[in-house]
Amino acid sequence: MRVVVTGGGGFIGREAVAVLRTRGAEVHLIGRAPASDGVTPHVIDLLVQDPAPLLRAIAPTHLLHLAWYAEPGKFWHAPENLDWVAASLRLAKAFAAAGGRRAVFAGSCTEYDWHHETLDEAITPTDAATLYGTAKAALFRVLVKAAPVLGVSIGWGRIFFLYGPDENAGRLLPDVVDKVAAGQRVATSDGTQQRDFMHVEDVAAALVALLASDVTGAVNIATGILTPVRDLVAQAAAAAGDVGLVDFGARPRQAHEPEVMRAAVSRLRDEVGFVPKWTLNDGIVDAVTRRLANRGCER
Repeated sequence: MRVVVTGGGGFIGREAVAVLRTRGAEVHLIGRAPASDGVTPHVIDLLVQDPAPLLRAIAPTHLLHLAWYAEPGKFWHAPENLDWVAASLRLAKAFAAAGGRRAVFAGSCTEYDWHHETLDEAITPTDAATLYGTAKAALFRVLVKAAPVLGVSIGWGRIFFLYGPDENAGRLLPDVVDKVAAGQRVATSDGTQQRDFMHVEDVAAALVALLASDVTGAVNIATGILTPVRDLVAQAAAAAGDVGLVDFGARPRQAHEPEVMRAAVSRLRDEVGFVPKWTLNDGIVDAVTRRLANRGCER
């Protein structure tokens, strides 16, 4: 398997590259990701450059497209989402022209209509509340229609709520861990909203499993287990040093935030054949311990 990976230097991408290498894949990173052991980097700006010549030279069999604009707090309604729709379509067309056979794209649970508690690939409508989710859903619809024309098998991984040791500041878990470790108070919402949390290693492994399968269309990347956000925060704060530093309810929730977002995972479990490795408790301990070690902190 000769795989082209975009976003290979990102939060999910680093883990996905590691999984691909354990599978013996020949991995080519394209974009602005730094070089790493065992992979071949190719520097290209996918937003402005045509990837067709590069893909013809690589002649990949598989594509894992993870790159997108993801600046915390800004990506939800950023115009860059439109740029990435165009760049992704150009990439898909170039991949097909280069003889590629199988591609997986990173989607999002934000594509769904959040008025439905259970988010099921087969029956839940996509009616996103953000430009980010709308852009992802639009790209998915175009790719599904284009797949027979392009002659490419396309899978679409709808990622739910991931966490891990190398998250960027500005996201929930790193903000809790970093502040608690520094002895600072943390203001959060009441945290009663329920979400499906998945360790980034499992997210990456699930996407690679989807890539290696012949399953087409949308597949939820989630555990199927609901957890109150409050529990995630409390476990992370306890692992970082002191749950008493968390002020639950000190901040309002985001507008229009749903109470429950339950992921249907039968496609991932039964068709792709993937089962997560990490329990939430073990995963949080791992993420917090590694984050503090990387920052040179003692618990």
